[in-house]
Amino acid sequence: MARKAPGFGDTLGRWLVDEGLVPDEAGAGSLADVPRVRTLLIAAARERRALSYSELLGGLGHRFTRPKMRAVCKTLDAIDAAGAAAGEPDLAVLVVRETDRLPGQGWWIGAREAYAYQGEWTGPEAAALVARLQAQAFDYWLARKRG
Repeated sequence: MARKAPGFGDTLGRWLVDEGLVPDEAGAGSLADVPRVRTLLIAAARERRALSYSELLGGLGHRFTRPKMRAVCKTLDAIDAAGAAAGEPDLAVLVVRETDRLPGQGWWIGAREAYAYQGEWTGPEAAALVARLQAQAFDYWLARKRG
């Protein structure tokens, strides 16, 4: 007998699938699926474009919600940690808010450490840093596509 999860759908299993925490048979991806998220980001980099959080979640078969966005951000952190160890540029910088096309607060907290960035998280200085890091990712992944 399936265990009920009050307020979260018919069963705990369905809730886990609906929240993107585990994949379902229909192909909706887990938000923790590092290879799949990485593949989506590399494809975007090769197209020289950023993805909104909604676009990334949509690519995984989910609608945007803040809990899902926070869950996928943990995956982005794991992708960038592995990429840094391999000498690759950041990919999480490609995931941006629709409103101002800049990464969210969580990315900026890491940027303060990784890039010694002390400026605001919005505005021209922030946009310049993001543009520079996105260009590095675009160039890196385009070069890997050709080679």
